[in-house]
Amino acid sequence: MHVFLPIAHIGINLWLVIALGTGVGLLSGLTGVGGGFLLTPLLLILGVPPLVAAGSSTAQIVGTSSVGSYGHWRLGNVDFRMAILLVLGGWAGGAVGVYVAKILEHGGHFHTILSFVYLIVLGFVGSAMLIESFNAMRPKRKQENKQAAGDAKPSIMAKIVDFLPGKVYFPVSGQHMSFILPMLLGMMVGSITSLGISGGFLMVPALIYLMKLPTKVAVGTTLFQLLFIAANVSILQAGMNHAVDPYLVITLVLGSSVGSVVGTRLSALMKSEHLRLVLAVVVLGVAIQMGLGLILQPSNPFTMQITY
Repeated sequence: MHVFLPIAHIGINLWLVIALGTGVGLLSGLTGVGGGFLLTPLLLILGVPPLVAAGSSTAQIVGTSSVGSYGHWRLGNVDFRMAILLVLGGWAGGAVGVYVAKILEHGGHFHTILSFVYLIVLGFVGSAMLIESFNAMRPKRKQENKQAAGDAKPSIMAKIVDFLPGKVYFPVSGQHMSFILPMLLGMMVGSITSLGISGGFLMVPALIYLMKLPTKVAVGTTLFQLLFIAANVSILQAGMNHAVDPYLVITLVLGSSVGSVVGTRLSALMKSEHLRLVLAVVVLGVAIQMGLGLILQPSNPFTMQITY
């Protein structure tokens, strides 16, 4: 059954969009990584215009992250002081990102730049996850890594983090650090959220390894702040760029909500390294598809000739 998307100005198979949302939600529930960085390139492959794909994907993040953040809030896994700083930085970064996206769209370069950014991001994330998942399957290597981490000296990045002024105590996280760091991280995540990327796959590792937050608190805080950052970017995208298609968003949210519940239950039956391996293969597959789209000639090239 085909439906017409009024903002995207295309007809699309309704069940295909629901299946897409379900698949992204399933992967999110299985791996604990937000599917926003997968959803936008998949929408591009289906023919959705780049700006609408990015804006609608961001709006879909609002629906899925609200459910997850509520659950983590009830478990006490949300550091509200940290989240406020992340949100403030994210709002600033999101506003800049939406404005830049508008300029690129008017110049006719948004599709190429968006595809290139996703190719780099997905290729890097997929490769890193693939290597990490294979290493995690080797018990001896895993034990060696733990011992090496325990004997390692503080890195240069750790020294820079400790040197920053304006120290604030975060009671839920149990950490004492500069307020500048979470605001800068929020700005970075907010700017990439304007491209339809959830940012969770960057935020969670940064909170765990850079800011030393407990894993559960990092996940809960990320989902909570992402709700507000994505909502802000969605409003800006809808107001400035008219890039949020409500029919597309509602359909994606319905599918991803069901997929997320199923994926969460299935995750209890699989080892974490196997889950990350599945996601890595999917991510690399999408990256390859995006790369081929940049270098191969379209099957139906569009030409225009001006005569006088």
